[in-house]
Amino acid sequence: MFNPDLSGVLQNHLSRYSLVTATAKRAREIAEEANEDGEILTEKPVSLALDEILDGEYVIVEPEEIRNL
Repeated sequence: MFNPDLSGVLQNHLSRYSLVTATAKRAREIAEEANEDGEILTEKPVSLALDEILDGEYVIVEPEEIRNL
């Protein structure tokens, strides 16, 4: 089971809600791109999306008014 340490990602007041929302959005993009290209994914899109976020390839920008909640 894929269970990464999220403490590094959740720094700078990033909420878990924003992380989940961004991961789901990126996972849908990955799945759609693979479908359009006729590519078969060997790994789940959510895992690929979370890897991209953890590696810094996909940056989550959270509005300032949400950060301090």
